[in-house]
Amino acid sequence: MSKTDAAAGGIPPEAVALLEVYQEPAVLLGLDYRILAANTAYTKIFGDTPVTGRRRCFEVSHGYDVPCDQAGEECPLRATVASGQITRVMHVHHTPHGEEHVDVETRPVAGANGQMRYILEIMRPTRLASAEPSADRLVGRSPPFLRMLELMHRAAPSDAAVLLLGETGTGKEMVAQAIHESSPRADGPFVPVECAGLTESLFESELFGHEKGAFTGANSLKTGLVESARGGTLFLDEVGDIPMSMQVKLLRLLETGRFRRVGSTASLEADFRLICATHRDLKAQVAAGEFRLDLYFRISVFPIPLPPLRQRRDDLPLLVQALLRRLRSARGKRLTRAAFTALQQMDFPGNIRELRNVLERASLIADGDAIDAPDLALELAFQPARDGCLPGDDVVPLAELEQRYLARVAADFPGDREELARKLGISERTLYRKLQRIERDRPDH
Repeated sequence: MSKTDAAAGGIPPEAVALLEVYQEPAVLLGLDYRILAANTAYTKIFGDTPVTGRRRCFEVSHGYDVPCDQAGEECPLRATVASGQITRVMHVHHTPHGEEHVDVETRPVAGANGQMRYILEIMRPTRLASAEPSADRLVGRSPPFLRMLELMHRAAPSDAAVLLLGETGTGKEMVAQAIHESSPRADGPFVPVECAGLTESLFESELFGHEKGAFTGANSLKTGLVESARGGTLFLDEVGDIPMSMQVKLLRLLETGRFRRVGSTASLEADFRLICATHRDLKAQVAAGEFRLDLYFRISVFPIPLPPLRQRRDDLPLLVQALLRRLRSARGKRLTRAAFTALQQMDFPGNIRELRNVLERASLIADGDAIDAPDLALELAFQPARDGCLPGDDVVPLAELEQRYLARVAADFPGDREELARKLGISERTLYRKLQRIERDRPDH
């Protein structure tokens, strides 16, 4: 809309000019949801029709015939009208390029009398995830997924330490990598560290490196993972498993920004963005004296909860399509309606990792292009044990319950330890350590 048209419509020219300040698509809305003016970035995507046709924002962005809040979504315009404040929400918008995740920001704009008369809406598409099946990106569109994505979008441009909180198999490493790839450090390395698999003797050497001759077997200089992450992101997975004796060394690194290789007196400068992840309750570990409080505050500047799959039921069709594209054995295959119905009835305590395992096995069993319900072999999928695990309604410590379950499943599982670890959603080293502990704690030892 030109300034002349805007003036004819009673819209202050300065309000229209304000739109061009933004490089992202931006529109001026009436309080009745009508699109009154748009900037160049918006018209390049949607053309002039939404403006000249005075179409309503929810018709263009969602294809709805009612406002978003009446269709089960958050409406940022309505929230801004109610509060008089800036509002931001993550939406899935229809665009000429398909459906995309968009961070929508609404701001109140006063009229000549000083009262709110317009709403400025700024749309920032995000590449953190896909709203359609993707072979290499996070996928989802359910409300819990969008809430997680909104936090990721806010955290990515900063250098703040991020703590990913979620059950095993929820995709914490993929989330960490997506944040890295959307950050100013995207051109730097992404260095993952599996903390659960590191012994105390290995932790310092792996993280900080060592000099030649620092200890028996140190036959050459080794660059540590902190040094390898220079200019990029260091991802500490299962940070709750770091031994107390090593937590103080990690804390010192984060406080000073410096470290020394094992066997060296030279102090080196660290330069990385920290992302940590855990399936544990770190606050409970702090209360139990198993995790340092000062370290907890250092790593949890920006916590992001990852929703389990049981809270993302609406994403199941999208996830299935995406995983079938990613699995080499499943390419060109599809699920029958009966197979998908069977999947919908699962609890998926192993989350997306368990879903992937079920689909991979089914794709290998299915001879044709269609994966049917019997191919899923759901009786082999992990489900919470009831018989022989809990004696009646007794309440037992979680550690004891885990040991009982692992002892039983290790004895009955037909495959090898590597496959069992994959089914359980843990590393083979972690499984080995847990089974060793069970063996050590047996009464006849």
